[in-house]
Amino acid sequence: MAYVSEALRRLVIERANQTCEYCLLPNALSFYSHEVDHVIALKHQGQTNAENLAYACWRCNRFKGSDLGSFDPDTGDFSFLFNSRKQLWSEHFTFAKAHVIGSSPEGRTTALLLKMNTRDRIQERLRY
Repeated sequence: MAYVSEALRRLVIERANQTCEYCLLPNALSFYSHEVDHVIALKHQGQTNAENLAYACWRCNRFKGSDLGSFDPDTGDFSFLFNSRKQLWSEHFTFAKAHVIGSSPEGRTTALLLKMNTRDRIQERLRY
């Protein structure tokens, strides 16, 4: 794990408005504190800088791990995961009754791989 300075950590948290950049869960509603995630993992030559760091809830961060992509559940084609530094959430996801719905290959792949619609996660989202 790479060292993230306090100043860089604050920038990432403030830029995300203290909300997971993948599932949009506010940190205040999470049982465990959100974490700073390398969008492109260090093992894939990702850097520890503002352009490659995202704020993630512990579930999204654990399910994502160092993955860069997976297979779109609709087409079966390989797709990269949603990249919060280069893409807009609203162009890849929507909400439907507390479910996160992927509306693009990246969105569908990310929602599936990060297990965004498990029962626990839906109940957590219903609290806000």
